[in-house]
Amino acid sequence: MRFRHAICNEAFDKWDFADACRVMKRLGYEGIEIAPFTLAEKPQEVTPARRRELKDIMQSEGLAFVGLHWLMVSPKGLHVTTPNDELRHKSWQHIRELIDLCADLGENGIMVFGSPKQRSSEGGLSVQDATKHYVEGLRSVAEQAQQRGVKILIEALPREQTDVVLTLDEAVEHVQSIGSPAIQTMFDTHNAVDEVEPHADLVEKHFKWIRHVHVNEVDGRHPGTGKYDFTSIFQRLHRLNYQGWVSMEAFDFTPGAETLARESIQYLSRRIEEAVRV
Repeated sequence: MRFRHAICNEAFDKWDFADACRVMKRLGYEGIEIAPFTLAEKPQEVTPARRRELKDIMQSEGLAFVGLHWLMVSPKGLHVTTPNDELRHKSWQHIRELIDLCADLGENGIMVFGSPKQRSSEGGLSVQDATKHYVEGLRSVAEQAQQRGVKILIEALPREQTDVVLTLDEAVEHVQSIGSPAIQTMFDTHNAVDEVEPHADLVEKHFKWIRHVHVNEVDGRHPGTGKYDFTSIFQRLHRLNYQGWVSMEAFDFTPGAETLARESIQYLSRRIEEAVRV
């Protein structure tokens, strides 16, 4: 068993896609996670020909397609829990289109469903009703996701970002209520800041439903620039024989794409070495 490194592509947003893939592979990454807004404003604007081209580029550069995240950055104005029925329907249609995009780009892709602004309660709707809309929407797209070999992952987010699904406990509760293998959850070191249990214990507690791991510092910078205890997480994942991706997602691109990608994988590799020696 070994950990597989992936990287989210936002830092490389302005790069030629093939050049970005080439650098990622050279630095040691095996997978790429894509934010759809870096490809086009709307999923349907990524033509079938472009989807085949992107898939061919990833394969030719030796990278696996991991999946999608930042699902609702564009187009602007979407909202999946709004009391506005028309807008809510339009927003879940966007998710359906992303399922197809994800499946077209590679096999067994995941979709990390964070999107705090687009799922928070609004329009006078209670948090309970907004959450109900969120879960009902996920249930409505689960069959399509399963048919296309895609897993949608509910991402728990801190209170400062949203009021819908704040803890991994809650995320797992919704996964269980939906009851579809296509709807699971994930763990993000940055977004677990409000969790009260030790993160390694939380990962073990809900390991059955965790299908992806995002790594970054609590302040959103790339790993190694802060003091997050990655070693304890890797120790637990190693002991549990985790088979998913460890995907680096930074939010501060100031160092430049290549620098933050290089520093992150070097730092994470050292922490993994420490973890597996124990």
